[in-house]
Amino acid sequence: MRRAADMLLRGGIITAFAVLLACVSWQVISRYVLGTPSTVTDELARFIFMWLALVGGAFTYGQGRHLAIDFLPMSVEGRKRQATEAAITLLIAAFAVIVMIWGGSQLVAKTLASGQISPALRLPMGWVYGAVPVAGAIVTAYAAGNLLRIAQGEQILKPADEISVEMAEPEESKR
Repeated sequence: MRRAADMLLRGGIITAFAVLLACVSWQVISRYVLGTPSTVTDELARFIFMWLALVGGAFTYGQGRHLAIDFLPMSVEGRKRQATEAAITLLIAAFAVIVMIWGGSQLVAKTLASGQISPALRLPMGWVYGAVPVAGAIVTAYAAGNLLRIAQGEQILKPADEISVEMAEPEESKR
């Protein structure tokens, strides 16, 4: 299940990045070559970038490659480390649920109720802000999976040198 979700998120992020690249390229061409800047691609690029940043950040958290201050968990061993990793994961999950899912959903609902739409694309702005609760749900799902892995005795936070080796190795060589 996790592998399928990872592949789906990875594919979505790559697609969004390709569309973002196309939008920005067209914006540059239309502005500097054609002399008539495209307002649609400008707005679309901003919205895609917002979704890409939030969902990409959630995906990065799920892969264990997010920016982390890991001094405390790396300085303890055994059950203390397990408890520290669990506490950090619970704090991340609490933030995702309270701020991103609940607060983001409130923002989406209020924005949709107000009828606010984007100027160029005429999209309801609630759809744009929907990136916040969606990313929160992804972070929460990954945090729940991490808590299960911690309960099974697995270490979630890895030293930076292990991550860089992991990133350099193709997936097939790990099997």
